[in-house]
Amino acid sequence: MNPFFPLFLGLSLSMDAFAVSVALPFCVPSLSMRQICRVAGTFGFFQALMPLLGWVMASLASKWIAPFDHWIAFALLGFIGGKMMLDGLRPADECDTRSDPTSGWPLLTLAVGTSIDAMAVGFSFAAMRLNVWSTAAIIGSTTFALCWVGMVGGRQIGRFLGKRMEVLGGIVLVGIGLKILFDHLSK
Repeated sequence: MNPFFPLFLGLSLSMDAFAVSVALPFCVPSLSMRQICRVAGTFGFFQALMPLLGWVMASLASKWIAPFDHWIAFALLGFIGGKMMLDGLRPADECDTRSDPTSGWPLLTLAVGTSIDAMAVGFSFAAMRLNVWSTAAIIGSTTFALCWVGMVGGRQIGRFLGKRMEVLGGIVLVGIGLKILFDHLSK
């Protein structure tokens, strides 16, 4: 497996969390460093945890899914990548200024919502035959870094890139799914 693969996977999975992080400065005008670190840390933690949960669930069912795990990985990555591309093309939602999205339930909801795709990708870890622990750590670290950058420079990044980053992340996930499928079918 290419040593840069976990980094590309981390970059693509973190795009939805990055898009949320870029939008938060528009919803919370004066962000403190504490809020920025809390959001980036929560997003990074869930992006690292969810693939591990997916991998555990897939490992428990591995004897039943091993003959067609590459098809499952392709379908999941294709679906998630396609959804990310569609979400990136839709207009952005308006901010709910009644609650602070950088703490409590709003933050937990955002973190879990943006990391569900990472859990589905975790199902495909067995088919990819990679080190799940280091890959999850790279995914979490990448997400933390991108979310931190997104929140610190959110207004400028949002005006320049907007949700196009989510489209790019979706394209990368679909590409990874195709690579897994072609690698297994060519054996």
